[in-house]
Amino acid sequence: MDRRTLLTGAAAVGASIAAGGLATSAAPASASSAGTLGDLREAMAARVARGELVGMVYAVARQGRVHVDTVGTMSLDSDQPMRRSTPFRIASLTKPVVSTAAMMLVEDGRLALDEPVDRLLPELAGRRVLTKIDAPLDQTVPARRPITLQDLLTLRMGYGMIFEPSFEPSYPVIKAASDLQLVMAQPDPRTPWRPDEWIRRFGTLPLMDQPGEHWRYNAGMLVLGVLVARAARRPLGDFLAERIFRPLGMRQTGFWLPAAQARRLPDLYVGDPQTGKLQKDVSSPPQVWSRPPAFPSAAAGLASTIDDYLAFSQLLLNRGVSRHRRLLSAESVDLMTTNHLTPQQLAAVGPGPLGNRGWGYGMSVSVTPDAVSAPGRYGWEGGYGTLWFNDPHRDLTVIAMTQTVDFLFNGGADEFQRLAVTI
Repeated sequence: MDRRTLLTGAAAVGASIAAGGLATSAAPASASSAGTLGDLREAMAARVARGELVGMVYAVARQGRVHVDTVGTMSLDSDQPMRRSTPFRIASLTKPVVSTAAMMLVEDGRLALDEPVDRLLPELAGRRVLTKIDAPLDQTVPARRPITLQDLLTLRMGYGMIFEPSFEPSYPVIKAASDLQLVMAQPDPRTPWRPDEWIRRFGTLPLMDQPGEHWRYNAGMLVLGVLVARAARRPLGDFLAERIFRPLGMRQTGFWLPAAQARRLPDLYVGDPQTGKLQKDVSSPPQVWSRPPAFPSAAAGLASTIDDYLAFSQLLLNRGVSRHRRLLSAESVDLMTTNHLTPQQLAAVGPGPLGNRGWGYGMSVSVTPDAVSAPGRYGWEGGYGTLWFNDPHRDLTVIAMTQTVDFLFNGGADEFQRLAVTI
């Protein structure tokens, strides 16, 4: 998977599989390999100096102590420094946020994990399933059962991205989705359709697999956003603001930003496939972020800041409590942060974003020891160069925000995580 594929094809690709470094059986870091905050900053600054990274804001929070730092600049064309308040396109770090909103609706009694989504999404009733993934669209069989909310959260709805034999091959079902302008994989350019029209168009396609059988990335979260909005009886952004952003003090997070804030988004960079030299990508310009999108993407549509996302991370680490107020039950957090894929499903994932990790609700969950932690770490990555994880065994949160796509797979994300957990 090259740099262009990563940017244009995946709203998030796990740093572990892309870099080939974290998805190993290496023992977790221990006190004997302890580093310092200076080591972490020095390593990231060295990557900036070598032209591998433009700039970043990062946070390491452990046992109540929070360290936030910045390195580099907003653009290769400017010496304007990264700042703690800088907003970022967080891409697939959107997924855990919307999954949290879905669980709040479960607790409200407006949704149920095992309930068919047909009640609120009649466009998805009576699903048909392709006889094989590359079959013509009319070669289908009936779905054995309806799609459920849990299918969406675990990305087992029966539709999603294809990573092999090549990324998004020219199968009829992939071409049909493209012709419908559904934008099923990449964050940008965005789909022009509003949620009702988007789900209507999606409902004209057959599924790739029987519901519940296979993990396929991304599409389930797009459908989830439409479902959450209908269950909440209000636009997705409004519901997130009411139940998550305002209670957590996430004042700089949303599907769009005030014009002055949007202008502060860093430039987006991706490495040239031939030379590796970072080049500016113009697919997600600041002006696009200064107005509400037609389709607020639950898969990759939010912008946020380091402190806002830290507040969200701490909500999960504290098992649903923020500022002495319970926003989500501990049981819901446990469901979100537990792997739900079977061994057979994990084995069938193949090349793609998970690496050796499992999947909970809207986020990955480590299931084997690796270079970062013992099993139980949960989090995700955003394809524009962001990453986050909580390690509940260490009372640890780690967040990195960049807009350098290559950070996820040129060794930068690996090094950052390994150093962060040893502090």
